[in-house]
Amino acid sequence: MSELNYISATEAISLFRARQLSPVELMEATIARAEQVEPVVNALCHRFFDEALAEARAAEERYADKGEPPRPLEGIPLAIKEEEPVAGQPLTQGSLIYKDQIAEHSSAFAQRQLDSGAIVHARTTAPEFSCSGFTQSRIWGVTRNPWNTDFSPGGSSGGSAAALASGTTTLASGSDIGGSIRIPASFCGVVGFKPPYGRVPLEPPFNLDTFCHNGPLARTVADCALYQNQIAGPDRSDITSLRPKLTLPDQFEGISGMRIALSVDLGGWVVDPEVRSNTLAVGDALREAGAVVEEVDIALSQTDVARAGAIHFRLIFGDWVAQTIDANRDLVTDYAVEFARWSEEAGGDSSLLEALTLEAKIYAPIADVLERYDALICPTNGMSGLLADDDYVGRGITVDGAELQYYFDAFLASVFNVLSRCPVLNVPSGFANNGVPTGVQIAGRTYDDETVFRIGSALEAVRPWLDTPERRPKLAA
Repeated sequence: MSELNYISATEAISLFRARQLSPVELMEATIARAEQVEPVVNALCHRFFDEALAEARAAEERYADKGEPPRPLEGIPLAIKEEEPVAGQPLTQGSLIYKDQIAEHSSAFAQRQLDSGAIVHARTTAPEFSCSGFTQSRIWGVTRNPWNTDFSPGGSSGGSAAALASGTTTLASGSDIGGSIRIPASFCGVVGFKPPYGRVPLEPPFNLDTFCHNGPLARTVADCALYQNQIAGPDRSDITSLRPKLTLPDQFEGISGMRIALSVDLGGWVVDPEVRSNTLAVGDALREAGAVVEEVDIALSQTDVARAGAIHFRLIFGDWVAQTIDANRDLVTDYAVEFARWSEEAGGDSSLLEALTLEAKIYAPIADVLERYDALICPTNGMSGLLADDDYVGRGITVDGAELQYYFDAFLASVFNVLSRCPVLNVPSGFANNGVPTGVQIAGRTYDDETVFRIGSALEAVRPWLDTPERRPKLAA
């Protein structure tokens, strides 16, 4: 069996149960791959390889009917984003400020992953405070996109997406406050799911921030659904966590006759030509799968979305970053300082009431579309990549010939943090001319998680990705 490090979790579990593959063999292949490519990609900031091999041997015993039965993700290599607390492991938040900090407890989100039987062999890089759409920091250096190492994997869950694309983990966790799961999933050609608000528990006080979400990243839609089922559901630590738990099915129905709306720009975002053409190609593929796909005009104001996000950040997340920076300016990155400045300046002296009024206004045109269609397809990122070594402080970017003052304005992902009750699945849509993948968002009606997975699964069946060596990054050669 070749390239074990790219096997899906669902296939691995089937082979484990049939005694045709050992968790030890899979972990050894994953570790070997990491040792080969990590000097270039730099997606894993902490490694627990010896402990992981010991856990793999214990998992092998479970599959051999010795001791307790296998758990749902028994023996699967899992990399958890470094910002999440896991008792006894480092918790640096990608910052020199916390370089010696060790987590004293495991979050409910992390504990569920540990209890699932998955093996945490590594933690993945994130930008400082997870506050940027690229992944670099003074403590961990630069994380690079496996498809083109001149470019970033995106952020803030960039290490997780890069690890999946480069074959150094089977599953990886993420968090998403402005697109931080979907942005890197798009740039790395993998699957990432932003669950609707409350579906997956978060740590207080950010569980009360409606923009915040924890969720799964994987290489296939089925793996993403399998992983999501282990982390979803209510928890006593999070008053916002939804009851009852929603469990996604093992198999998804086809989409014949389903009505899907498609927008290449949501009515106002600047989009590179390759992103536009790849998004339209997704529409063609879904028609091939039997759906009715229609392009729609959406009167969504990018100015309103940016304003709503800035106010929200200024009042909660941006305020936390700013307070942390004020006491430690000599230790932090320039981009973290810029994020705090932008939040304060763009948010101004506005109120929570203004933010909520804007958020309600932003939902109206999307709600109109989702009343008429089962889901909405749009690009995840308007541009075809961010440079890995650039922090984009003091300069904007050019997208399809237009100059944008702030690079974040090129992301369409943040719309659905404002519209946080919509489930959104990123799936690959193709490649830009620079070799960096592009992706689309499948946005569903509020709390209708299953439909977005149905559509993603149907698209994957028509247009598979990462399924052969020829479809993988050059690093996989």
